[in-house]
Amino acid sequence: MAEQENAQAQDNTPKFALQRIYVKDASFESPASPVVFTKAWKPKMHVDLNTRSQPVGENTFEVTLTVTVTAKLEEDETAFLVEVQQAGLFVAEGIEGEQLRQLLGIACPNMLFPYVREAVDALTVKGGFPALALQPVNFEALYRQAKAQADEKAAASEATTH
Repeated sequence: MAEQENAQAQDNTPKFALQRIYVKDASFESPASPVVFTKAWKPKMHVDLNTRSQPVGENTFEVTLTVTVTAKLEEDETAFLVEVQQAGLFVAEGIEGEQLRQLLGIACPNMLFPYVREAVDALTVKGGFPALALQPVNFEALYRQAKAQADEKAAASEATTH
């Protein structure tokens, strides 16, 4: 009887697992080549990050981390543009509400980031440009910032409807 109770208790414990990591989409453009290779390499880099999650089955979620890097030269000429959508399938059982949103918005992108970082670097180098090592990202801070903005927007919307 005690074994059966232990088995039931174990079944109720939250479970989180990574099932698969994969590149969902990748693109590289160098619209100014080959002329760009004859100019001094002092680009202005712009990095854009985006995360998205969606359910794909019972307790299974796809999380996609999209990184877009644009390198422009002084003349505002685009040297290259690279975009990678790194995705993963994650299982989250017994986790709901805010805890699930934090898992999908913080932990999952943290797991995906090293892979997207490597993919961006590889595409940049294969495009003939110097290696590009993306700086670490604090996904918790980004999540909290996005949540605060959403809360403010909801409060403002609620205030205008009353």
